Amino acid sequence: MDDGIPDPSAPERRLHPWSWLFVLVQQLKQFIFPLVALAIFGGRNDRGGHWVELAPVIGIGVLVVISVLQYFTYRYRIGRDGLTVREGWLHRTQREIPFSRIHNVGVHQSLLHRVFNVAEVRLESAGGQKPEAQMRVLGLPDALALESLVRHHGHDGAAAGPAAAEARADDTLLALSTAEVIRLGLVSNRGMIVVAAAFGAAWQILPERMMEGFFTRTARQMAGYADQLHLGWVAGAATVVALVGLALLLVRALSVALALLQFHGFRLSEDARRLMVERGLLARLRTSVARRRIQAWTLHEGVLHRLLGRRSLRIDTAVAEKPDQGDQRALKDLAPIATPDACDALVHHLLPQARWPREDWRGVPASSGWRLLLPTASFVVPLGIAAYWHVGAWSALALAWLGAAAYAARRNARRMGYSVDDQVVVVRSGWWSRYWRFAEIDKLQALRLTRSPIDRRCGTATLWLDTAGASGMAPPLRLRFLPEQDAEAIYRRLSTALAHRRLRW
Repeated sequence: MDDGIPDPSAPERRLHPWSWLFVLVQQLKQFIFPLVALAIFGGRNDRGGHWVELAPVIGIGVLVVISVLQYFTYRYRIGRDGLTVREGWLHRTQREIPFSRIHNVGVHQSLLHRVFNVAEVRLESAGGQKPEAQMRVLGLPDALALESLVRHHGHDGAAAGPAAAEARADDTLLALSTAEVIRLGLVSNRGMIVVAAAFGAAWQILPERMMEGFFTRTARQMAGYADQLHLGWVAGAATVVALVGLALLLVRALSVALALLQFHGFRLSEDARRLMVERGLLARLRTSVARRRIQAWTLHEGVLHRLLGRRSLRIDTAVAEKPDQGDQRALKDLAPIATPDACDALVHHLLPQARWPREDWRGVPASSGWRLLLPTASFVVPLGIAAYWHVGAWSALALAWLGAAAYAARRNARRMGYSVDDQVVVVRSGWWSRYWRFAEIDKLQALRLTRSPIDRRCGTATLWLDTAGASGMAPPLRLRFLPEQDAEAIYRRLSTALAHRRLRW
């Protein structure tokens, strides 16, 4: 059967009988704040009478009806080469999803899913801003069977037979112990992100006067308590430092807790030319992606990584994402944290043509350091001059800031480098926080050679390399501050290679 042609002999299936409950929970999450606000503030208005008091109940009743209708109107059929999905009551839609077009398969189990022994399945492709199919929910055996069917589907569109599927044993490439997950929490900033998001949500939801009053009262209480203790200048400064240190410890402890929730039991395995990750403590997530769908690779090593002797390895895939939802369920982390040798072994196994680690690095001109310093200097120097008229000698701190930035810029310039051959393009950068980013030439979609006014003055250029699926969190794949002749030579070389090669994504 050709791709996209349904199999009429295959029976239609429904979602799990409890699927309406999970759809209802998801909808309640979206409307919880309006319903709560209506229940709290609606009762204060006597104009609507009892109808205002019953409005939240009516709203929940409507959501229940919608959830039940979705269960009765959602059907899917599994064919030999693809999946047929039919849904809708008044507005009906039917989608044909060939297995060969599915780039990522995700099986998600929240704590409630695990209680009912069900799972949510997401099938994603390289296109659009939402999954091709999102099934809430299937019985866990049915979800795992569908995931296995997609994982074992060959490149030629023929599904793997049962014997071949049994012959393929999962090959574990990386497994994280609880101690490693704790290290991940120590080096990550997940706790700070959650705290910042909580403050932002509070400012948006709660009245502005309430938030201002909270901070004002807290500041006054702390100042009054400090006056009662009669602390000196040194003791007061030490107390402030201790409080800041305690806050940082609490945020770091929150990061460790979040890392345990998200990455406990992390296991990366390889099966049927696909990579699969399982992770999660309360909510379990299984997601897989074909190796050929990987577009770019990023090795990262921060300061805390180096202190613990660790790195992280992330990938970009050709799966489109919603810009407002991030990539919490997408397979991005091949190694959230691992030793440098383990990361190098993963890259060597999954991308042998990269010849990793590289030895043929080419650096940038040593004079590039002042160009890295220029953005900071253009901000710090005017700030220091303006501060001199208000704080006098204290404005000299701006010079210390500038000196530290100059040192960091010089070290960054020394570490910047690139390597290009007939298979891959590799870029390294960073000193305080280091990264190595690389991509196969067959995965490059576009080249862009740019020259700013400073580039034209210095005789340099920047070469930008674009791949599919690059996220905003990943550093750009670019060759900066190259001599103009070298940049044009690499541009011509890669352009010729792209013109004679087929894009693989």
